[in-house]
Amino acid sequence: MTPQPQPTFGQRLRAATQEHGPLCAGIDPHRALVESWGLTYDLDGLSAFTATCVEAFAGHVAVVKPQSAFFEAFGSRGVAVLEGAIGQLRAAGTLVLLDAKRGDIGSTMAAYAEAYLGGSAPAPADALTVSPYLGFESLRPALDTAAAHGRGVFVLALTSNPEGKDVQHARLGALSVAETMVLGAAAENVQARAAGELGSTGLVVGATVGTAVQELGLDLAAVGGPLLAPGVGAQGGTAEDLKRVFGDALPNVLPASSRDVLSAGPDVAGLRDRARATSDRLATLLA
Repeated sequence: MTPQPQPTFGQRLRAATQEHGPLCAGIDPHRALVESWGLTYDLDGLSAFTATCVEAFAGHVAVVKPQSAFFEAFGSRGVAVLEGAIGQLRAAGTLVLLDAKRGDIGSTMAAYAEAYLGGSAPAPADALTVSPYLGFESLRPALDTAAAHGRGVFVLALTSNPEGKDVQHARLGALSVAETMVLGAAAENVQARAAGELGSTGLVVGATVGTAVQELGLDLAAVGGPLLAPGVGAQGGTAEDLKRVFGDALPNVLPASSRDVLSAGPDVAGLRDRARATSDRLATLLA
């Protein structure tokens, strides 16, 4: 009997957002937020914060995005908390997008790819954010490893920090750096687009980048992959921002909200209700 091919990340993401709505809920245990929940900013507080988020989100939202740095701040024991959360979320059928923004060259990038996306990774995520500013092709090990294991990558393209413009808006001949990322991601998704499916190579485009997409002439719809949109909620991103930034690419947008949703903690039911309400509101907008 011929084995069935494993579903791609794009296919799994589309199914998840159709079932649960488009929200990507963040787990960002930074000091101020942990302490606002009445927890101590130490390993015990980190563990309690994370466990509450996992209980609230697992099986109830499409995607959860832990920010790796906030776990790494506690060393190996913090990373162990992160790995446990990834395992529990994935066991519940919830997709995990690890926000680690890794980027390097050659064997080092290959090691990052294997650590987070490979077949022998200790706690593999379903997708990983990556930084392409050593050149899009420097990401090749991550792109190939993700494809081989039915996982995805989200490539930084347009970020909302003021300094981002210096690099992302700069031009390489006729093309801006951001456009090279758009074209690179689109090339990775050619086969998925031809099959009428969502690709597995996505981009990160901030919800608060204003008119940058139009000014740079970026065709985000042509990417054919998911578009992670951080900045919704506490960072000021609105429904009108999403419409202006993404235009006809709205059906592929994965809006991310961390602080706004997490402000409903530490009550599990409160967190879950806030996440559901946010996802329902976003689903109406992106329909």
